[in-house]
Amino acid sequence: MLRTVPLYQVDAFADGVFSGNPAAVVPLEEWLPDETLAAIAEENNLSETAFFVPLGPKEAGETAGGAEGGYRLRWFTPTFEIDLCGHATLASAWVVFNELGFSGPRIRFESKSGPLFVEREGDLLVLDFPSWPPERVAVTEAMARAFGAMPLEAWAGRDLLCVFADEDVVREMRPDHAAFHGMPYVCNIASAAARPGGEFDIVSRVFCPEVGIPEDPVTGSAHSLLTPFWTERLGKKTLRSYQASRRGGRLWCELRDGRVRIAGRAALYLRGRIELGGAS
Repeated sequence: MLRTVPLYQVDAFADGVFSGNPAAVVPLEEWLPDETLAAIAEENNLSETAFFVPLGPKEAGETAGGAEGGYRLRWFTPTFEIDLCGHATLASAWVVFNELGFSGPRIRFESKSGPLFVEREGDLLVLDFPSWPPERVAVTEAMARAFGAMPLEAWAGRDLLCVFADEDVVREMRPDHAAFHGMPYVCNIASAAARPGGEFDIVSRVFCPEVGIPEDPVTGSAHSLLTPFWTERLGKKTLRSYQASRRGGRLWCELRDGRVRIAGRAALYLRGRIELGGAS
């Protein structure tokens, strides 16, 4: 018997289609087998495919006080299930608000990184994410070889942050993607303070070849590290951030009460259905 499930593709951290970071979003009533989720993500061949299922009534009542939309959320790259993804969370929330008819003010997603929240503020969707302050590590020749430029500083947690002299170095660098494979990080972030008086406070690029993403167009989860780092470095509570990939993306970030708030816009690119055939 032919079985189908819905599929949406949403450009996140984008002012319109063909910018920001495209994510596939697959709402489910119940989980498919992990191998099917992985196969769908590989077939989509986007940096992330998000899958979510509704929380049960008892679980939703306990976790959200009955006042929020509640879902369990997972993210898959084409090769790997990841523990946190910002742009696909933003895309998932866009689908819940705009395609599934949720009219409440805030959505709660249960995830491998704990509870995550998304709320609407005007035309922005605002993620409430964990804060991951990095610790300083030594700059190495391997980092310089991979990024194609010598960092001034290196900081690390789940991800690696290399700080460069100025935004031109970040924008113009030509990384050696193969050289990142020997480095033990999910994301490898190049960042610098933006030019004074400009539209942005910081610029970044993010490379994740270890999980099948040579350069990620816009990376919300990287700002769980970038926000605590740069708010302290620049003496600001809020940041205007630009990820300078080919597609580019704008993020508004704030460190508040030990959490990171990351805001952006999203645009629907397509809606359709996946034909699973005999897959269970």
